[in-house]
Formats: sequence, C-alpha cells, structure tokens
Amino acid sequence: MSTALDTKPATRPAPSIGGREISAAIIWLALLFVPIWLPAVGGFTDLASRVLIYAMAATGLNLLLGYTGGLSFGHAAYFGLGAYGTGLFIIHVIPSMPLALIAGTLLGGIGGILVGPMVMKRKGIYFSMITIAFGQMFYFLAVRWNTVTGGEDGLTGFSRVPLHLGGEAIKLGPARFYYVVLALFAVVMLVVWQILRSPMGHAFVATRENTTRLRFLGVAVDKQVWVAFAISAFITALAGSLNAMLTAFASPDDLQWQLSGSFVVICVLGGMRSFWGPFLGAVIYIVAQDYLSSVTQNWMTYIGLIFVLSVLFFPQGLLGFIKGRARS
Repeated sequence: MSTALDTKPATRPAPSIGGREISAAIIWLALLFVPIWLPAVGGFTDLASRVLIYAMAATGLNLLLGYTGGLSFGHAAYFGLGAYGTGLFIIHVIPSMPLALIAGTLLGGIGGILVGPMVMKRKGIYFSMITIAFGQMFYFLAVRWNTVTGGEDGLTGFSRVPLHLGGEAIKLGPARFYYVVLALFAVVMLVVWQILRSPMGHAFVATRENTTRLRFLGVAVDKQVWVAFAISAFITALAGSLNAMLTAFASPDDLQWQLSGSFVVICVLGGMRSFWGPFLGAVIYIVAQDYLSSVTQNWMTYIGLIFVLSVLFFPQGLLGFIKGRARS
C-alpha cells in the first residue's frame, strides 16, 4: 500500500568536494599570496613569475605531448617567436604591453598554424625530427637576421612598459607583473581545462590511444593533430611573450632545441598526462635550476640526474606517482 511518502521525488545528494578540488584550491591560494610568503622563505617574486611562464609553456606542450601523443622537440620556436614578436612590437610599433603580448602570441601561434600541416602526417620519431628541423630553422633565421633580431646578441632596447588604465600609468614592478602573469596563467589553465572536457579534447586523447579506430569512425586524425599543434603553439607563444617582458630581452636561445628539451623534461617530471603535471614539473625544474646554478657551474649535470631518477622511479611523473599512492 503506497503512502504519501512514496510519492515524494528522490532528493539528490549534495555534491561533495573531493580531494582534487581541495588540492586545486590550495594551489591557487598559494599562488595568490606568493609575493607575501615567497620572500619569507628566501625566494623572490620574479622566480615565481618564471615558474608560471615555464609552466604555461609546458602546459601548451603537454596538450600535444601528453594528451594527443605528439612529441615535439621544436616548441621553443613558438616560445621564441612570441618573445621576438613582443619585443619588436614595442620597439617599432607602440609601447603597449597588452598589444605587444597579443602581437607576440599571434606571431608564434601563426607560426604553429603554418608548420602544423607539414608535421601532422608524421608519426613517432619522424614527427619529433621534423619539429626539431623547423625549430632550428627559426633559430638560424634569428641568428642571421642581424638588422631585425640583433643576431647572436639578441634583441634589446625594450622594457616592461606601464599599463595605462583609466588615464593612469601603472608601473609593473615584480609583484604587479607577477599578478599579470598569474592572471594569464589562470586563463590558460581554464581554457585547457575546458578543451580537455570538450569533445575535441576527447578526440585528442583518442588520437593518442588508437588512431586506427578513430580513422575507422570517420574522424580526420591529421586535422586533430594540427588543431592540437596550433593551440599548443599559441599557448607557448604567450609564455614566450611574457618571458620577454620579464627579462626585457629576446635571445636566439629562446628558439633553441635545448629549451624545447627543457619543456619536455618539465612535462615528464610532473606527469605528462596530468593537468597539473607541467606546473609541478616547472616548480621542480626552475627552483632546482636557480639553486644549483648558484652553487655550481655544472648544474645541468644535476638537472639531468634528477630527470633520469624521475624516469626510473616515477615513470608516470611525480604527480602520477602521488595519484597512484593515493589510490592504493
């Protein structure tokens, strides 16, 4: 016999806050107050800006490497194009930081769009080799084009220009510039998060896992790789633009394959298939680089040792290892 209670609709349980949400909230709170607590532990704000910039570049690469399965050793090309585009815009067009960042990001992103069709059909080692080739092409262009890029000496003559808001010029010291970088880093992370949750993001992962099945379903796999490559280039170019503003300098080294290797190392250290992996890898890499370079000239040897130990003992990256321990 039914009662009145039987006719009441079932109430949904209130959504619970999981460990991921708590961890993300802690990370964002820590980042928000970096200019307060970092100097207290012996750090400096520009170091935190550099961590976020490299984390942004590695996040862009991770969209291609970790989620789509394309190992690029030429992504520093778009980082460097972003840096040169920003510097040249300030020198020759108008001293506006927002417009210069847009110009640098567009230059690097368009470079990725143009290179994408020439690499999207390659697989494995051939994909990696052709990305190195294009990266080195941009590097030698920067070295040889002295009248525009400054050649081997790099591009100078520009600086971090003030922001003009409401008729007032706001000078960007280390703390204020850090918050500019943090705001753009948050935008990038939000965009990447939305992409990964979208059908396009699922197609990226499917491309990594089984291209044969994806082709059988009628999906244009090559175009998926091209789209991932282009988005990755835009994000990396934005990071390069910010790096130019941080250092007031653009160097051919910003285009070198060694820097591309550093981005790959950062992804592997933190965890290639983890959303926060590149950020964690950037923290480890930049902090270790800053400390080791202050105590020894052979700091790259120790960075290499850290990378080897990470691959041997944490093949899924440090974040992947932490998640595995949490599950067990």
